[in-house]
Amino acid sequence: MNIAKQVAGGALRFRTYATAAYVPPASLEGMQRARPPPPKPKPESPTFYTGRANYFDQLLALEKAAKQTRTALQELQILPLPRFAQQNLPPLRPVWKNKEALSELMEAGLTTSRYRRFIGQLNQLNEYRRLAEVAGHMALAERIQRVLDMFERENKDAILAHGKRKPVKFDEFGRSYTIGRRKESTARVWVIAAKEATSSSTAAATSQGDSQPSQEAPLPSVPATGIPGFTSGPLSMAPAPVKVPTTNILVNNIPLVEYFPHLSDRERIIRPFRIAGLIGAFNVFALVRGGGSTGQSGALALGIAKALAAHVPEVEPLLRKAKMLKRDPRMVERKKTGRAKARKAYTWVKR
Repeated sequence: MNIAKQVAGGALRFRTYATAAYVPPASLEGMQRARPPPPKPKPESPTFYTGRANYFDQLLALEKAAKQTRTALQELQILPLPRFAQQNLPPLRPVWKNKEALSELMEAGLTTSRYRRFIGQLNQLNEYRRLAEVAGHMALAERIQRVLDMFERENKDAILAHGKRKPVKFDEFGRSYTIGRRKESTARVWVIAAKEATSSSTAAATSQGDSQPSQEAPLPSVPATGIPGFTSGPLSMAPAPVKVPTTNILVNNIPLVEYFPHLSDRERIIRPFRIAGLIGAFNVFALVRGGGSTGQSGALALGIAKALAAHVPEVEPLLRKAKMLKRDPRMVERKKTGRAKARKAYTWVKR
């Protein structure tokens, strides 16, 4: 058995050679060889093999634009900007496309990290645009804005206009039209300046002052009338009472006192005039619908405050500080199933 293994091992140790016939190289000179493979075209973008060439090309372009803009601002001595100057710059309200819209634009899926990186570059470029615009270099700001317009939403103007107060409209007679709301009530308010009644003496003094500008017009004398019940003494020679102008307010073609019998409702309506110091300066006509007296008076007060801020812009800070230009967001809570009202429960009965 061992002899057989030795014989087999010795036979396997011998090297085998190819049995094909030998062909000399000179005989292969006339033969047609196979065509070599065509050379691969060079990729247009250096980021071709990343799988997201469009995304990285756009990102590199934004980085290059930000670098060039930073260099230009530094040459114009705008950067670096002190901290107090940065705090006084107007706020930015960018409206960039969302992740899905950017993915469609770049024809590649974007992860959250890549989207944040891209938005960071856009915010940096937008910051440089704001600096150039504030500094007065409009040409540079316009060039940056053309780049940013590619990545902003189409409805940017509508989004930025959301929440802004619309300007009050005036008709040909100088009347302002505003709308106020409170709870379920709505008030449409027309406000017009009251005409001041000028007396004949005042008119004569005015005409005399126009003809003789060097002489001062004399003040109109107030007749002295005594207070009833006093025939002698200083109280009998008290001046005549001053006539305080009043504001005419019609609500649904009914006077204010008749439409709102409660004093608290009337005080709520007159409050904008008192805060602005314009009692008797404007006449009001309003149409109110829905709700109760509290809601209607609140809606009417809001409409009057908006109109006063439009007629006299100087009183707008006073009305805004008094929170008269903001609608009260509180609403009536809805009734719940199994409850008498929103939260009131029915009387519990044992049996």
